[in-house]
Amino acid sequence: MQKDQLLIRRRAVLAGAAALGAAGVASALAPGTGERAAPASAPAAGAPAARRPLKPSEYRLRPLTGYDAPPSTPGRTPVRREPLLRLSGRGRTMVLTFDDGPDPRYTPDILDTLARYETRAMFFVCGEMAAENPDLLARMADEGHVVGNHTWSHPLLTALGRRRIRTEMERTSDVIEKAHGSRPEWFRAPYGAWNRAAFRLGAELGMEPLAWTVDTLDWTTPGTRTIVGRVADGAAPGVVVLSHDAGGERSQSVRALRRYLPALLDSGYHVTVPRRQYV
Repeated sequence: MQKDQLLIRRRAVLAGAAALGAAGVASALAPGTGERAAPASAPAAGAPAARRPLKPSEYRLRPLTGYDAPPSTPGRTPVRREPLLRLSGRGRTMVLTFDDGPDPRYTPDILDTLARYETRAMFFVCGEMAAENPDLLARMADEGHVVGNHTWSHPLLTALGRRRIRTEMERTSDVIEKAHGSRPEWFRAPYGAWNRAAFRLGAELGMEPLAWTVDTLDWTTPGTRTIVGRVADGAAPGVVVLSHDAGGERSQSVRALRRYLPALLDSGYHVTVPRRQYV
């Protein structure tokens, strides 16, 4: 599949997938809290924060859901009925996520901006893109970013059988492990369209399902200013922001990150990555 075909396919299936995705993500539980998250259609709004000096960079780099060492032997992964929408943590924490890559035209610029501000993010990669660009996954590992599974070819999972879904997931996890150094612990369904098989197979492969709270809709190329405004309007503690680093023309996404990331940090947000909480 050509790199830009994801955008064409996304437009073709968006209408049908939106309802499925909304139903699947509307009331997920925040990990370890038992607290019901806000619906994706109504991102949590936070009061405007007073501008203040940035915290030390090492604090920004702390993981979101806990500061102790990870367990030496991970426990089981629960089979969920809905994906996680937001993540719990201390203080004004947020998570930035980028889907569909890596793409050598845009991902390096995003990594450069994150490095400039000593910030880590999550990349939900497609296996076929990752297989073509293993050096970018290796760089993500070196710079402390979390890499998640976004299937091999970005299909609509609700239209596939269980065997095909497993193949899409397993092939991608294998490529991630080879290039990034570890198997992914997070999974995101293409188009936000989840079904029972996706939740169960993801859990069998040791992955938690993560959706998002704020959708920048950057794949529609609405303009850099619009993308920045959507992030600013949706910013709140625990929010997960969805953007893209591949699947189409992503220069607006690159420019928007350069503007909203320093603004979030200046406003006192800690942009970081999650740590799994096993049961």
